[in-house]
Amino acid sequence: MSSPCIGVGIVGLSANRGWAARAHVPALAMLPDYELRGLVASSPESATAAASKHGVAFASDRLDDLLTRTDIDLVVVSIKVPEHRRVVEAALRAGKAVLCEWPLARDLSEAQALAVVAQDAPKPCFVNLQARNSPAVRFIGDLLKQGYVGQTLSTSVLGAAGPPWGGESVERSEVMYQARENGATMLTIAAAHMLDTLSVLFGALERPKATLAVQRPRIRLRDSEQTIHVTAPDQVCVSGRLGSGAVAALHYRASVRCGTHFRWEINGTSGDILVQAPSAHLQFGRLSIQGCATGSRSLAPLDIPEAYWPLASERSSLAYNVALVYECIAGDLRTGSRTAPTIEDALKLHRTVDAIEAASER
Repeated sequence: MSSPCIGVGIVGLSANRGWAARAHVPALAMLPDYELRGLVASSPESATAAASKHGVAFASDRLDDLLTRTDIDLVVVSIKVPEHRRVVEAALRAGKAVLCEWPLARDLSEAQALAVVAQDAPKPCFVNLQARNSPAVRFIGDLLKQGYVGQTLSTSVLGAAGPPWGGESVERSEVMYQARENGATMLTIAAAHMLDTLSVLFGALERPKATLAVQRPRIRLRDSEQTIHVTAPDQVCVSGRLGSGAVAALHYRASVRCGTHFRWEINGTSGDILVQAPSAHLQFGRLSIQGCATGSRSLAPLDIPEAYWPLASERSSLAYNVALVYECIAGDLRTGSRTAPTIEDALKLHRTVDAIEAASER
């Protein structure tokens, strides 16, 4: 790295909108190990506006301009999924460490191609599977290791992912999410973050059975009467056994009016854990946990201990879990450890998603 502080360049940072501005910039601000030194935006005007808003010294609309800078150690890829492969590959070939948003690629084939490039790259490629790093998930993992529920028999998830899927209309900026081939669907984002977490806690999903359905095949653009065809599933039902032997069942719906937004149960031989949240996006955090162990007949709150909150920042922020990933990356880059989710983890998850899609077609 070019200095004791890790220099970051974000591809896809805008002045006022987007995940990079909402999560990555505040996450970096939580950590003294990082300095945001550059950005790439879609146009010279948007690059200038973003640089002014976020106080970034270098801004461009050209990726090559960022990749040639010696003060950039880590390239963060926070753009639309169809563009991930091009940018990740270019950054790795330029000798930069990379943090790419999940999904890594549009499909398994693209992910495998990137994994080949990463094998020969001098610096690692990390993927922002931040749910697995969250305080709630780490706390639940420790409860399970301590035998809180005994032997885990099953786990079930009911979630409503909400916009940009399943509504009567969408913004033009949300059209990309309506086409399955773009790789940014309710299955590949909301459900996949949950599947990744289950794989960390219980092992990967094996031989899944699945139903993927499009219940609203046409939706209207919000600023006109034009309608578009939808191929991304708005209903995702998946079941199977996890590596531990526990049975898993997930049902993600695009939206509900007054129904359950997120409910996750873990049921064992001697106890149960219930997790609830206002959003089916587990990676966002904001989870409440209840438990019922041996000798109890009712659920009681399980507060996450202070030890699981290492950062003195707003705990309900979308940036908190992202900051925890950055914290792991800093250690990995400096010591060669392997604590942050990598392209190998992403490839495993892409294989699971691919198996689910194949199972649905059968």
